[in-house]
Amino acid sequence: MARYEAIQEIMESIEEELIICNIGFPSRELYEIDDRSKNFYMIGSMGLASSIGFGLAMARPHKDVVVIDGDGSLLMNMGSLVTVFANNPSNLTWIVIDNGAYGSTGNQDTYAQKIDLVDVAKGVGFKNSFDFKDINLKDVIRSDDASFVVYKTEPGNSDAPIIDLDPITIKERFMSSI
Repeated sequence: MARYEAIQEIMESIEEELIICNIGFPSRELYEIDDRSKNFYMIGSMGLASSIGFGLAMARPHKDVVVIDGDGSLLMNMGSLVTVFANNPSNLTWIVIDNGAYGSTGNQDTYAQKIDLVDVAKGVGFKNSFDFKDINLKDVIRSDDASFVVYKTEPGNSDAPIIDLDPITIKERFMSSI
């Protein structure tokens, strides 16, 4: 399965949740699949979708927040894994699409091919750490603890077009929706 199909499947479980999406092709694919004002498309900040999602979850504890991240971005900001676990925002679901590659920069291999990210999250202490194929995402989103989910896909990018919104418009549209 490609990342595009994974994002389609993830969005089937999304209702009113706020989405923070990783930079590059994941954001472009989400924009094409299901553009909505409650989606925040990262532009130019690899590794920070989880930090932004964490901050949003802490600031808006009564809103469910879903981060759609990549394995390469997670590996660039492993500190956020510990920070999210230690603070345990019950309204945060962090989904890492693990394609074993830096998809937006040319599909170079990541070290995620050598480790099990679910086991890493469990090792940090996440009690809710799952492989996507083993769960009902709607149930996980509504759990009482922060959740970490890994969705394994094949490397590769779709032909999704570039997002035709500038960063200020993306920010203002998102802020108005929350």
